Amino acid sequence: MHLPILELPHEPVALGSVFYVERPPVEQLVYQEITKPGCIIRIKAPRKMGKSSLLLRIIDFAKHQKYRTIYLDFQLADREVFKSLDKFLRWFCANIAYQLKIKENLEEYWDEELGYKVNCSIYFQYYLLSYIESPLVIALNEVNRLFEYPEIAQDFLGLLRAWHELSKHEEIWRQLRLVICHSTEVYINLNINQSPFNIGLNIELPEFTTKQIQSLVRLHQLDYQLEIPQILSIQKMLGGHPYLVRLALYELAINSKITLEELLQSSSTITGIYSAHLRSLFVTLQNDPALGMALKQVVNNSDGVEINHILAYKLESMGLVKITGSLCKVSCELYRRYFASQNMEELNLQDKLVQLNKENIELKQLALTDALTQVANRRYFDIRLEQIWHELASEMAPLSLILCEIDYLKAYGDTNGKQAENSCLQKIARVLETKVECSVSYSYSKLVARYDYQQFAILLPQINSSMTSKLSEKIRNEVINLGILHNVAYYGFPARVVTVSLGIACAIPNAQAPTSILVDAAVEALNKSKRNNRNCTYVSCTLNH
Repeated sequence: MHLPILELPHEPVALGSVFYVERPPVEQLVYQEITKPGCIIRIKAPRKMGKSSLLLRIIDFAKHQKYRTIYLDFQLADREVFKSLDKFLRWFCANIAYQLKIKENLEEYWDEELGYKVNCSIYFQYYLLSYIESPLVIALNEVNRLFEYPEIAQDFLGLLRAWHELSKHEEIWRQLRLVICHSTEVYINLNINQSPFNIGLNIELPEFTTKQIQSLVRLHQLDYQLEIPQILSIQKMLGGHPYLVRLALYELAINSKITLEELLQSSSTITGIYSAHLRSLFVTLQNDPALGMALKQVVNNSDGVEINHILAYKLESMGLVKITGSLCKVSCELYRRYFASQNMEELNLQDKLVQLNKENIELKQLALTDALTQVANRRYFDIRLEQIWHELASEMAPLSLILCEIDYLKAYGDTNGKQAENSCLQKIARVLETKVECSVSYSYSKLVARYDYQQFAILLPQINSSMTSKLSEKIRNEVINLGILHNVAYYGFPARVVTVSLGIACAIPNAQAPTSILVDAAVEALNKSKRNNRNCTYVSCTLNH
């Protein structure tokens, strides 16, 4: 008889591996469902419970049906991707086009006036789905990464729901089949009619049964030493958790010097085989003291205890507890022993210092950042202007200031609403940041700040008025290119789209002179731009530069 080569437990279990344990009727249900037009399959389980292994098999089954398949793991997305819905949806679409081996071609289908979700839908319907003739299966792993960004999560998950609804009356959308995997509960407020979490096939992966553990025991050639009593002791200690069970059997199979009793006795200690796994869970709890204290309550109550439902679901998503009715119980003896011996109330001193330092930095950033546009605020602008002014005074180097005002922003907001006004400010702030970053390449620190309700200020150390004027025109034209329609010509807008007026001042700083002379000159130049029908740039001639 050919004996299988032992496999160190990893995620996912490779296709064809004899160590993959089926959990009926899960596999049969997902294989049937994926053949249904426009379907959504949702797989939820704590980490290391086998989601990715099941996902691999769904993809493999789909390939055998001659479907096109896409696999996207949101853990691979850079943080930059989650800065805005536009960035995220572009990343999403570009990845799918790449895996389908077709040209990205995003710009042809992306029109900001239509909205990003509409753009993405158009791109799918008229480009991706039209390009392929067979059904398209998109498997999304670690979707819980999205929950860290509630606004993007709401829009994206609502979009998936909308596509599912379209499949009921649009033939082309019936080609799309979605598989969504996540390891945590959804802790964001999703409109029930916009969420994909109450439609489609819901799969919650169960723990291994006694028979399934028996099967793994035979595969590890341990059936001569592990009979039913020993298997039950494994199940009591580890609760049938796939990763924990497989790691125990692997260790017993490769190390003949250790007995099951010794392995289980040391399992919750720092020298046991689960030390790394347990430590990672403990670190997570350290970062969320309320969660740690909630687990301590559960550990100390063997009959179960009622705790805050959000904390209960979080602990369940980590695999630490099981919820029956309103009561929580620790999910296995391993976790009870380990966490009973830990002091959840106290963090390591070094961890405390790191945490306090992190919080201090965040508080400082909040105090110096405009909450809406995420650029520097007026307070930070005043601080940096003073600093840079005195630094450059000793170098006899120029300092330029651009004051940029959004033309008739209040009128635009009154007509289009506060949300549109805020969006306008955010878009123009991004233009300023991008243009300053791309156009001015030098080591000295530049600054873009929200100066007033409808004004931004840009500090440009070591840049003369000629270079600043060119940058100003690039900014003005790029704002026009945003194409933010206002449709209220009677207010005197200089164009059919939102524009900006700009005033420039440049000086060689003098440590004996106040910084206000630079600001006053820029204000004067800005006022000239506004008097000249706006949408233009003026440069102050009152200072030496």
